[in-house]
Amino acid sequence: MKAIRRFTVRPVLPDPLRPLSDLSRNLRWSWHAETRELFQAVDPEGWRAAGGDPVRLLGSVSAARLAELARDRRFLRRLSAAADDLDDYLRGRRWYQNQSAQYADLPTAVAYFSPEFGVTAALPQYSGGLGILAGDHLKAASDLGVPLIGVGLLYRHGYFRQSLSRDGWQQEHYPLLDPNELPVSLLRQPGGAPVRVSLALPGGRCLHAHIWVAQVGRVPLLMLDSDVEENGPSERDVTDRLYGGGSEHRLLQEMLLGIGGVRAVRAYCELTGHPAPEVFHTNEGHAGFLGLERIRELSEDGIEFDAALEAVRAGTVFTTHTPVPAGIDRFDRELVARHFGDGAELPGVDVERILQLGMETYPGGEPNLFNMAVMGLRLAQRANGVSTLHGAVSREMFAGLWPGFDPEEVPITSITNGVHAPTWVAPEVFRLGARKIGSQRAEDALSVGGSQRWDSVTDIADGEIWELRRELREQLVTEVRTRLRASWRQRGAGAAELGWIDGVLDPDILTIGFARRVPSYKRLTLMLRDRDRLMELLLHPTRPVQIVVAGKAHPADDGGKRLVRELVRFADDPRVRHRIVFLPDYGMGMAQKLYPGCDVWLNNPLRPLEACGTSGMKAALNGCLNLSVLDGWWDEWYEPDFGWAIPTADGPTTDEDRRDDLEAAALYELIEQRVAPRFYDRGAGGLPERWIEMVRRTLANLGPKVLAGRMVREYVERLYTPAALAHRSMDAGAARELATWKARVRAAWPRVAVDHVEVDESNGTAELGSTLALRVRVALGDLQPEDVEVQAVAGRVDTDDRLRDAQTVPLKPAGGPDQQGRWVYEGPLTLDRTGPFGYTVRILPTHRLLAAGADLGLVAMPTQTTGEGAGVLMR
Repeated sequence: MKAIRRFTVRPVLPDPLRPLSDLSRNLRWSWHAETRELFQAVDPEGWRAAGGDPVRLLGSVSAARLAELARDRRFLRRLSAAADDLDDYLRGRRWYQNQSAQYADLPTAVAYFSPEFGVTAALPQYSGGLGILAGDHLKAASDLGVPLIGVGLLYRHGYFRQSLSRDGWQQEHYPLLDPNELPVSLLRQPGGAPVRVSLALPGGRCLHAHIWVAQVGRVPLLMLDSDVEENGPSERDVTDRLYGGGSEHRLLQEMLLGIGGVRAVRAYCELTGHPAPEVFHTNEGHAGFLGLERIRELSEDGIEFDAALEAVRAGTVFTTHTPVPAGIDRFDRELVARHFGDGAELPGVDVERILQLGMETYPGGEPNLFNMAVMGLRLAQRANGVSTLHGAVSREMFAGLWPGFDPEEVPITSITNGVHAPTWVAPEVFRLGARKIGSQRAEDALSVGGSQRWDSVTDIADGEIWELRRELREQLVTEVRTRLRASWRQRGAGAAELGWIDGVLDPDILTIGFARRVPSYKRLTLMLRDRDRLMELLLHPTRPVQIVVAGKAHPADDGGKRLVRELVRFADDPRVRHRIVFLPDYGMGMAQKLYPGCDVWLNNPLRPLEACGTSGMKAALNGCLNLSVLDGWWDEWYEPDFGWAIPTADGPTTDEDRRDDLEAAALYELIEQRVAPRFYDRGAGGLPERWIEMVRRTLANLGPKVLAGRMVREYVERLYTPAALAHRSMDAGAARELATWKARVRAAWPRVAVDHVEVDESNGTAELGSTLALRVRVALGDLQPEDVEVQAVAGRVDTDDRLRDAQTVPLKPAGGPDQQGRWVYEGPLTLDRTGPFGYTVRILPTHRLLAAGADLGLVAMPTQTTGEGAGVLMR
């Protein structure tokens, strides 16, 4: 029989155990080992059955056991210490508070919006790297004391659970999640009624949502949930699952996230007294509508659309994670128009102005499509990619929004992602560090960083490192066998068929890990290009390798599912199934065992389509060496001390099959000739001394770089603080001033031109250190010199006379306009490098409130008939 109604009966804890409730409801337990060990002590078997989830654990402990613990003085002392430690963590001064004592310009609060958050497996609201990154961002912000508010959606089915059919085809399952069984609480009014935010929909309908709060250390995470009784059936399903449904479903999710999310933040701050955010951070384009809601708020205060837009842009940061246009959400223009304006959402905001923010109105764009990343960039004064290479890719990708500028001048910077070490470092690794440098110093090294703390790794003996690596590998072998047996039982195998699983993997064999989502560009099956060669590596008589693979294909991606099946069928082969395994249902729980247990982490995407690729960072923090294509973060920080770079064949004339063949061959060659020999090359003491030294250098030198603490500090210093200052400067008067000035400049710009350029070379030849005197005549139309900056741009030139490594030199006006209204600008140009050298001249708009000279996308350059407009000098 099935129940007609389901609800959760919460345990009543004895008074001495009441702190357990607070400890279970703050997700700091997910990265704090002592708190997890305390819960494990409550009921070790129940802890395993609950999957390491304290909320589920407390819901299953018997009253007799609780009464026993309430009389256990030793347990109560541990409980008191854990509660005091959490209180100190939540209330004490941390990095941000120490900074704010010195710098008054730090933001009072930051709102961080993301469509998914991977904080813990107990709160399955993530699909892959974007969500894990967002979860790590919150946790690192908490450790540093950054006053962040996270904003997302609560998906009642989360992302799908993955299993395999007998023939290896991916199957999806969507378990129902009951918020009452999750580590979240409903945001309520003082009288107890749930707080509700509402959006207007076409046809007089409404979309209502409740707000669930997960406490991530010091950081509240607000998650909107549309499964409320006031909604109709289709509205209740808006937050049913992550990345599901058609275009309108996705649009409504993103409207709820952005518009509803801002309203949720306002309600939360009003109820709790949390400082209102000065900075709004949009993690990918899905949350871009938050800017429209903030424009509406300002419009209600009587601020015109253009001025409100400037005020919103000043305090907004946009992060793109997408290296390919296909990865961006794009909606039909008419669909978006139908959901805004009179009779729908944001009725006080002109629909055409909304559409202009997202339409692809640039060369190469689709003019009838509304692009969420384009809107995110137009609504943010500051934007970034997530690695140095991805920043360059993003500048190329979005260059059409800044016509007339070279890609390197497009105002998109980069902050390389990091990972939250306390979450991803195995307890055994932490304990070894704690024994050598002390528990507090080890914790500080993981949370805050600092190369001096990590340098202590050099003092750890080779034998201790190798013993630790084998222990972690052995744990992985046990985990793999358990998961593989469960997977085969799901596939229909009987117990009598599965005796072979007891011989799968070997704790003394070189272990390679590969786990990630399965879009085609990540090339799950590149290792299968030459199956005979791969078999030789797996079954090598003296230097064998074993491979653990995991990953999910999107439910709608049949191509990705075929890749999964191809890999699974190879791993099912009785000849190699003890050496290569595919584990279904990749998630945080599996990852926390997989990263530490592997010796080598494999990554072979199509370069440069990996935005960052943080899984290799998590592996590195556990002493795992990377074997990767030079893409994402590896392109930036690779050194031979840390692993190996897979050569690429990504030239313009290389077809896809040929490129994959070449890169697979390079991968096999690296494993056979360099990776495996180094692992199996043992010294006099039976230890692989050169391998251990690579592990040591990975931890000591790469470890501090890949931390989420480093990443969040960079966001605070390079993006959040400048955005907060810009927000404070952009009051209503300043916003109107800037909006009026931009309109005037845009109207006048067609009459702005470089009329003539001349160079005075009378003081000598073009030698290193000599100076050229530039004299430039420009037309400014209705603008004045204070509206523009005239620049000389000089640097090396290539064979096509394109400037490389250019530097700009501002020129100054030399007197008033002539009779034709032309202005003369002058300035020196120093020849500071030898070889092919060139220069040009340009005019840019300038204003004290602009964040970048390219902000308006306007530039005036010389024509070919302007005289000495772009000379090339040889010396």
